[in-house]
Amino acid sequence: MKLIRFGDLGQERPGLLLEDGRRKDVSAHVKDYNCAFFQNDGLDILAKLSEQADSLPDVAAEQRWGAPVARPGKVICIGLNYADHAAESGMAIPSEPVVFFKAPNAVVGPYDNIVIPRGSEKTDWEVELGIIIGKDTSYLNSPDEARNHIAGYCVSHDVSERHFQLERGGQWVKGKSCDTFNPLGPWLVTPDEIDDINSLDLWLTVNGEKRQSGNTRTMIFNPFVVVHYLSQFMTLEAGDLISTGTPPGVGMGMKPPQYLKAGDIVALGIQGLGEQRQVCRNASRA
Repeated sequence: MKLIRFGDLGQERPGLLLEDGRRKDVSAHVKDYNCAFFQNDGLDILAKLSEQADSLPDVAAEQRWGAPVARPGKVICIGLNYADHAAESGMAIPSEPVVFFKAPNAVVGPYDNIVIPRGSEKTDWEVELGIIIGKDTSYLNSPDEARNHIAGYCVSHDVSERHFQLERGGQWVKGKSCDTFNPLGPWLVTPDEIDDINSLDLWLTVNGEKRQSGNTRTMIFNPFVVVHYLSQFMTLEAGDLISTGTPPGVGMGMKPPQYLKAGDIVALGIQGLGEQRQVCRNASRA
């Protein structure tokens, strides 16, 4: 299944994307794609609804695409998870996953504007594979067990302000949590629709020029290892988002470095998980 949400920011409703591209409204049957939904077998309910999808109301074409899940309780990110990206960043390949957090309110829809924050000097792009946790998870016994705790996968754009991240006191969260810094979607794909999560192409362009190109097979720590690892330190709650790192080609790694500015158009996608598009705007100076 492909889960979507639609409607104005903060007022999104749940839906399904059909194979023919139609969006269907399931809000009469499901409140939202949130922690309670995933924790209480919501995907099973949705699977039954999908069998009668033609009878569900259509979503109007002009309706905004929201993030495919409600605001997560946690947004957990894995840094330097592609060896070639670590190299372009001038950092050692990690022996364990590098973990940091983004503020959950950074999550927005896949086609919403990226707002370049006040004082920004180095707003950067990062296409990433996102994992949505399917049920509360702690102390998994093995990476293989993690498969049963994943609701699905999506495109996650880990927008980053490098000056805030690396030059303002050493805490990455400041450069990761600005408003609009995590476009998500356009849909959540359940694992049964993905042949091999460890062999998906990722790409990103800025103003039509290719910046990032990679494949999940070159991850240092694959999605199952990441979920197992994190479960040893914290309870992963249903609906939490994990962004699993970015392949090479970020602006910081270019020679000379290049960063986003107002008017730039960023497009990105992952094989089988859809595509995003954002226009960069400056934050209000008022």
